[in-house]
Amino acid sequence: MSNYTPQLPDEDDESDLYEHYAFQVDKGQAPLRIDKYLMNRIENATRNKIQAGAKNGSIFVNDIPVKSNYKVKPFDAIRVLFAHPPFENLLVGEDIPIDVVYEDDTLLVVNKSAGMVVHPGHGNYSGTLINALIYRFDNLPNNSSERPGLVHRIDKDTSGLLVVAKTEQAMAHLSLQFAEKTSEREYVALVWGNVAEDEGTVEGNIGRHPKNRLQNTVFLDDEAEKGKPAITHYKVLERLGYVTLISCKLETGRTHQIRVHMKHIGHTLFNDERYGGEKILKGTTFTKYKQFVDNCFKVLPRQALHAKTLGFVHPKTNEFMRFDTEIPDDMQLCIEKWKTYSKHQELD
Repeated sequence: MSNYTPQLPDEDDESDLYEHYAFQVDKGQAPLRIDKYLMNRIENATRNKIQAGAKNGSIFVNDIPVKSNYKVKPFDAIRVLFAHPPFENLLVGEDIPIDVVYEDDTLLVVNKSAGMVVHPGHGNYSGTLINALIYRFDNLPNNSSERPGLVHRIDKDTSGLLVVAKTEQAMAHLSLQFAEKTSEREYVALVWGNVAEDEGTVEGNIGRHPKNRLQNTVFLDDEAEKGKPAITHYKVLERLGYVTLISCKLETGRTHQIRVHMKHIGHTLFNDERYGGEKILKGTTFTKYKQFVDNCFKVLPRQALHAKTLGFVHPKTNEFMRFDTEIPDDMQLCIEKWKTYSKHQELD
């Protein structure tokens, strides 16, 4: 929640309030205080801020304001309402450097650095790629989520290539390519463990984790309808002992897809804190090994994932274009450390 202290215009009057969050409680939910429930679902929200929001009358269950000790029940409709619109709707251009790989009058391709958020959201209202784009360009077309120029997105701590539409026609054309899975997207990832097969495909519907809403998870068989179809093709590039360097090609583009699919098959991304990859998941118990891994974490303080290659048909020329980037320095340095380590292991 924001530091903004909402002033309600009239008690129980929602007419001048703006919805910031909305949740439908799952049918299997056990009774749980609403402040604890929301902590697991709103990124960067502290319990104190949630309790302050409840005290100010900003948290509604089934359209009635509740206090922080209210216990949620199955099928409750929870809404968080403030007297100001969501900050992500208040877009301000900012002069932020971005690495433009290609640009013409229709589109541009950006190599996003790790740590940069693609679009404003809770806890990140400035310093995003969209803030940089609207500083540089007037009248970027909105996508279906009212986000200027964005055809697709990658996670904050993932580096790599994104295409941005400059015209309505480019937005429609490129969005259709992503929807129909004709665009090409290849990522490079470092994952825990020795991946058994040289190549393979992970298929499994992806949806919100029922217990940790900041994570996604794979739903199979009877529960498949809880998620959306997702397909990832992977190929081993190099085996480095307790970790493996792989290439992943996406058929679909679900949130955290590679991170979720690789964890699902037992190969969590290296240093992916949200999915448990910041712990030592493979290797020895030796102190020296622990120190080595800690050093790798310091060199690469994020998940080891880079959107390396991007291909699509140009909306105006109908020419197929493919862009490729180098693996960034932090990830390359981590890979080199593992190469050296695994060679020494082979010699021992």
